[in-house]
Parts: sequence; C-alpha cells; structure tokens
Amino acid sequence: MMSNYPPYLSLAIWLPILFGAIVLAIGRDSNRGLTRWVTMLGSLVSLAVTIPLVMHFDNAAHGMQFVESTPWIGRFNILYSLGVDGLSLWFVPLTAFIQCVVVVSAWQVIEERVAQYMGSFLILSGLMIGVFCALDGLLFYFFFEATLIPMFIIIGVFGGANRVYASFKFFLYTFFGSLLTLIAIIYLYNKSGGSFSILEWHALKLSMREQIFIFLAFLMAFAVKVPMWPVHTWLPDAHVEAPTGGSVVLAAIMLKLGAYGFLRFSLPIAPDASHYLANFIITLSLIAVIYIGLVALVQKDMKKLVAYSSIAHMGFVTLGFFVFNEMAMQGGIVQMISHGFVSGAMFLSIGVLYDRMHSRQIADYGGVVNRMPKFAAFFVLFSMANAGLPATSGFVGEFMVILGATQFNFWIGLLAATALILGAAYSLWMVKRVVFGPIGNKHVDELTDMNGREFGLFLVLAIAVIAMGLYPAPFTDTMQTSVADLLKHVAISKLP
Repeated sequence: MMSNYPPYLSLAIWLPILFGAIVLAIGRDSNRGLTRWVTMLGSLVSLAVTIPLVMHFDNAAHGMQFVESTPWIGRFNILYSLGVDGLSLWFVPLTAFIQCVVVVSAWQVIEERVAQYMGSFLILSGLMIGVFCALDGLLFYFFFEATLIPMFIIIGVFGGANRVYASFKFFLYTFFGSLLTLIAIIYLYNKSGGSFSILEWHALKLSMREQIFIFLAFLMAFAVKVPMWPVHTWLPDAHVEAPTGGSVVLAAIMLKLGAYGFLRFSLPIAPDASHYLANFIITLSLIAVIYIGLVALVQKDMKKLVAYSSIAHMGFVTLGFFVFNEMAMQGGIVQMISHGFVSGAMFLSIGVLYDRMHSRQIADYGGVVNRMPKFAAFFVLFSMANAGLPATSGFVGEFMVILGATQFNFWIGLLAATALILGAAYSLWMVKRVVFGPIGNKHVDELTDMNGREFGLFLVLAIAVIAMGLYPAPFTDTMQTSVADLLKHVAISKLP
C-alpha cells in the first residue's frame, strides 16, 4: 500500500548522495571551508528529513509504512521499492545523526583531500539508509554491496600505516561473504515466479533443505558483516587503520547491516531452518560474548580493545534474535541502537586523544584527568555505558537480552550475563590506566582539554546515552508490534 506522505525515504537516501557528489565536484583543497559547510548543510538536511518518519510512525500499525514503489527494471520485475517498520525505523535517523557527528568530529582534523573524505561519508550515509529501507531483494543487494566502495576508500586513503592491507581485507571478507547471498536472491526470484519482493519471499513455502540453503547463504554475508566469530578478524584491523570517522561509522552503523539482515531475510524467509540452526547461532553468539570479551582484556591498543568489545556486544544482538523471545529480540534491536551511540562515542574519545598525542597505546597514557578533566568525565561515562552500567543505554539492551535468554534457557542467560563482568573488567582496566593516577609522562603533561566543538559533540552523545538509558520506551514502543509480528510469523512452519 502506497504512502500518503512525501517521499521521505527517497529523500533520506538520495539527498546525502547528491550532496556527496556536489562536495566531490568542489574538489580542491583550496576550497576546504566551502567543502566543510556544504557537507554540514547536506548532513543536517538529511537528518531533518528523517525526523518526520519518527513523528508520523504509527506504533500500532502492522506491516510497512512510508511505502514507495515504482518500476526500476520492468523487464525483470525489479522495483524501486522502499518502506520501514518497527524493525528498521530507528536506523534511518541514527545513520543520518552519525553522519552529522562524523562531519563535526573531522572539522579541524582533516586538512588534506577534504572533499574526498567528506564526500565519501555523505555517499556512504545514503547507501546505508538504502539498506534499511529496501523492500526489493535486488535493490537491497545493490545498496548492501555499494556501501563497500566508500568505506574501502575511507580506510585505504585516509587510514594509518597499514591502511592498504586493512582496506583490502575488509573488502575481500565482506565481498566474498555476499556472493552466496546473490545466488540465494536469484533462487528466491525464480521460486517466487519472477519477483524480487522481499515481502512476497516471506510468504514462500520452502522445503527444509531449501530453507537451510537460503539460511546458510544469507548467513555467510550477515555473519561477516556483524561480525560473528570466527569471521571477525577483519574488524580489529579495519578499526585500527581507519580514521576516526571511519571507525565511528563502521561500529555505529555498518555492523548493524548484517544484524538487520537476519531480521529481514533469514528469520522470516527460512523460519524452520532458523529454529533448526538456532543452537548453532546461539553457540557462536556466546563465544563472541565470552571469548572475545576475554580477548579484549589483553589488548594494549585502545582502538583494538573497543573493536573487540564491539564484537562482544554484537554477539548479544544475534543471541537475542535466536532465542525467539519478544523481550530478547527487542533487547537485541535496542542494543543495536545503543551501540551506535556508545561505540561511536568511544572511538571519538580515542580520536581526541590520538589527535593530541598520536598514540593509541594504553601504556603511553596515565593521569589524563589531571590535564583534561572535561574529557575525562565524558570518557568515563562512555566507558561505563560500554560496560553496561545501569541508567546508560548500554544496560537496557543487554539486560533485556539476558532476561529473554534466561526465559528461554537459564544457563544461556547465565553465560550471557558474564559479559557484564567482562565488560566492566576491560572498560575499567582501560580507564584506570589512561585517565587516572599520576601524570604518566611529559606528553600527557602537555595535553590540552576539549575545545568547544569537541565538548558540544560529546555533550550531545552523552545526552543520547543517558536519555536512552533512563527512558527507552520510545524505542521499545516503536518496535513492539513488528517484533511480535515477526515472532508470530517465524513460529508458523513454512514447510510445504
């Protein structure tokens, strides 16, 4: 059913891509000031058009809202079809918001090839929003794969010393992981009588063998993107070498593309296979939560520590999806949104320190609070949210997943709960050595506290983290109907 509203979703997708093209056309570093302001304008306009989506979303309505559909490649029945429901709604404004954060964080930091840097992020933002909105399987695949190109450029051009290795590893892992997905999409197209409609695929009656093939094909792409253990090894390298903005977008949004794929494809298209393989996914998720949490404990590089903690937190998400419990599934989605704020804030914090000292090694710091008290306050808050402290957004999703997992199986819930202990351990370990104690060396003694731009940026993120931790109802109310519908759909066998 077509929407009566203006094409908000198309605007959210194509406005940042259009502004990205304009920024790239500006090009020369002699126009750095103009480039930054055009990028900021594009980011703010893109964020503004996502606000009506939240304001006009009907929490009680079933199915897709703000639907747009028009023929794209008519000969093959390929549609330019967009829509959002409670599972995808919040990721559209979150992506646009993170784009604004990246622009502000890079305002005075990026001095060379500014147009290429800013343009890549604008285009990437539009493509990621397209992933969350696409209702046509081929359109989804187009957006899903296209996100690799700007991120490849961001890491490969603007990254650290080993940026070429990290960018190729990121690209090859994620690209090859998606090849089976294309085969599955073509199979579903033929099985549905020549339709790429994702919603029509949900109604297909597939045999168990077909469902297992479809599930595993999608798993290859989504597990790499999340990333799940053991296909996670590209992420720490990508984070360490990526510029601060790249790490922020990678952790805050790109990892969510894979988790969202489970909700939109794996679970509704292959419900019987999802139940059949649930214990396999739960096992991989618990390994990510516990083992990767232990790996984070021994990291000496701050970025690597936060990168591994991201893998552990995303393990909570996949765990919440596959215990088939409303509380846990909502908790997994809440964790995805919260992780967008918290992980973005953590990488920005590390970026602030790196801009001043050009080191991410924990051993090179100590006593930062003595020279940067404002920064230290924010860093401690975000680290505690990363550890799942109550009254922060990091607690809400993890607690809901643990509660739902406990209802499913007490021992699974107990194992998942160990993540709270591990999260506190590696977060406090880092905070203690970086922030507190006597001043570690002369470089720390020369540090200057946050400027107004950095303070304003961190304040907005801190408000988001605390507000979501104290009052998560706007998020859970929005997704409740869609989660209930999905679980009801997955509970009904689709075997012919």
